[in-house]
Amino acid sequence: MKKIAIMGAMREEIEPLLSKVTNIKMTQYANNTYYEATYKDKELVIAYSKIGKVFSTLTATILIEKFGCELLLFSGVAGAISSELGIGDLIIADGLCQHDLDITAFGHPHGFVPEGEVCISTDIYLRNVAKQVAKAKNLKLIEGIIATGDQFVACSERKNWIGDTFKADALEMEGASVAVVCNALEIPFFILRAISDSADGSADVDFDTFLASSAKISADFILDMVEAIE
Repeated sequence: MKKIAIMGAMREEIEPLLSKVTNIKMTQYANNTYYEATYKDKELVIAYSKIGKVFSTLTATILIEKFGCELLLFSGVAGAISSELGIGDLIIADGLCQHDLDITAFGHPHGFVPEGEVCISTDIYLRNVAKQVAKAKNLKLIEGIIATGDQFVACSERKNWIGDTFKADALEMEGASVAVVCNALEIPFFILRAISDSADGSADVDFDTFLASSAKISADFILDMVEAIE
């Protein structure tokens, strides 16, 4: 049975998980806390990375290299780009890109660096598990591209540029860096986000208002996936 990593970016994104798992063992490492636990006989390691691509890269690497996790699920919140997404809706990434990665001065497209790729695909099996869970729970689930960058977007102009440039449906601050790590280390991974805001002028207000409820929606769905993973 595979050991499963579950990541969030913020404490609020993993607290709903920790309230439902058992046999918790806490490990302090690299200025962070890792929670080894069980859920429905599945072995988990849960952690929140702190916000941004650098911290999420560090945490994903540690979950894989130190704790021996063999697949990784990310649970958290995101801002909507697609008009199909409202607050509390769920989106799973079929691909992830870095909207703030820019060496276009050298003739490359936005989000690309040599020996890299603009968009990294997530694991098909895990996406199919998510679709089965959504169907069983009669939940709306959108599949699309999620864009990542080291900035909280609260500007319609920037949001629309990201949507147009990357054909992205949502944006956040960690997913693509986790994707880079998992892709390089050949670890199946999955990114789930519940919408907390619409990445426009009211994003900061909506985010503070809906963070906890959206994080809980995402966490509950992730635990249903854990149960369904074979």
